[in-house]
Amino acid sequence: MTDTTVLRTPTPVTATDPSPAPVPPPSRPGAGADARWSPRLWGALVVLCAAMFLDALDVSMVGVALPSIGADLHLSDSALQWVVSGYVLGYGGLLLLGGRAADLLGRRRVFLVALGVFAGASLLGGLVDSGPLLIGARFLKGVSAAFTAPAGLSIITTTFPEGPARNRALSIYTTCSAAGFSLGLVISGLLTSAGWRLTFLMPVPVALVALLAGIKLLPRRGDEHRSSGGYDVVGAVTGTAAVLLLVFTVTEAQGAGWLSPRTLGSLLLVAALAAAFLLVEARTAHPLVRLGIFRNAGVRRANLTALTLMGSYAGFQFVATLYLQRLLGWSALETALGLLPGGAVVAFSAGAVGRLLDRFGPARVLPVGVASMAVGYALFLRLDEHSGFVGLVLPSMLLIGAGFALAFPSINVAATSGVSDDEQGLASGLVNTGLQVGGAIVLAATTAVLTAGSGGGTDAHAQLAGYRPALLLVTGTTALGLLTALTGALRSARSTAAPEAAAAQEAATARSVPTAQEAPAAQSKEVRSGH
Repeated sequence: MTDTTVLRTPTPVTATDPSPAPVPPPSRPGAGADARWSPRLWGALVVLCAAMFLDALDVSMVGVALPSIGADLHLSDSALQWVVSGYVLGYGGLLLLGGRAADLLGRRRVFLVALGVFAGASLLGGLVDSGPLLIGARFLKGVSAAFTAPAGLSIITTTFPEGPARNRALSIYTTCSAAGFSLGLVISGLLTSAGWRLTFLMPVPVALVALLAGIKLLPRRGDEHRSSGGYDVVGAVTGTAAVLLLVFTVTEAQGAGWLSPRTLGSLLLVAALAAAFLLVEARTAHPLVRLGIFRNAGVRRANLTALTLMGSYAGFQFVATLYLQRLLGWSALETALGLLPGGAVVAFSAGAVGRLLDRFGPARVLPVGVASMAVGYALFLRLDEHSGFVGLVLPSMLLIGAGFALAFPSINVAATSGVSDDEQGLASGLVNTGLQVGGAIVLAATTAVLTAGSGGGTDAHAQLAGYRPALLLVTGTTALGLLTALTGALRSARSTAAPEAAAAQEAATARSVPTAQEAPAAQSKEVRSGH
């Protein structure tokens, strides 16, 4: 028998790199950067975007409808604010639990069940004739959003691999969120004129269609490879109680007083619950929040920036809405249309932002976005009794919209990068918790500053005396976020510069040392030249 073995010259192994070549991670079918996304993959992304669109739509639609709700159900101002705060309480308080539940129980399963609850709570809110029942329906909707948001985001991050594919998907996803928030202001102005109940009933058919499509299109892979950890009951109780009580305390602090015994006592109890939660998480075998996730510097910075980003945005929207309606006399629909350019910038920038993230990375894009928002807020400080749309509102909203379009997807990319698939729900829950808690805290502080500045006066001078310091607080909060984002950009620049410098040094060394073939020729040239 003839030996057919082919002899090969062994490849020399250099002493500088004895390790084998790294094995690339397994690809996810149809989700790669160079692969065309299949119709099914697009359909799954549309379902996830629809849920996020509804979450954002619900917040802005109800805000504009509040006066009509209060008049119809005979609710006082203190009771009426809980129509908004009830949603925030359920959403912000249970996000960590929702994110971990997605990892443990299966992201697809948690997402679909929570979306069904959202549809039912929307229907209930549109039919009730009682203030407490309406607030309960809003709380239930917030709870459902606390499960759909981290589950939906983690489905994206486990379906699309890190890099261009994930950046593109997250840009589309976050664009839908901003579009829902902006369109909600306009839609509410139209629906409220026909009846405030339509603002609750309109999301019901959209949620049901998304639910049926999700059952068909969402990948089951996330449920098959869910985390195998146990259940941290004590951590869930202490962590959820701490966040719920924190959101409740800052929401009620304006009425009770920030230095009142009630507020201070609640804050002390929050601190005690938070300390107990950290102690439990450090010692339990299967924590609700694995504290080691914060060793990822990008995750830390993303969550800190998320606090300031959403907090400043919520505070600005509150001040701007009051200023335009109370001082300038704009209608609800005129106010919604005036704020719309910012949302339009976000809605039409998804593709461009995805390409920027691919080229420069979130660490470099994020500070540019936060800086743009800070300049937009600072420009709004020029407000007076006769400010117009073109001179004041439009430039501010364009800058804020452009900044939000850059910053929001950058935060989501950074908060989930370098995190294993079995903790993507946790990472998603953390960043969403930062967004909601930041919004609640800064909004409460902004309201307190505005009230103190105006002194309860209703004339134009008193109102401006409250609006300006409130806007200064908003701008200062954004500046803190900018500092946090800049540390990430500097760290990224140093980490990029180090390999480039090493490569340049290696290339220079290679040019200065002659190869084995070049050495005899060089020696011969030296002899002929007499050296």
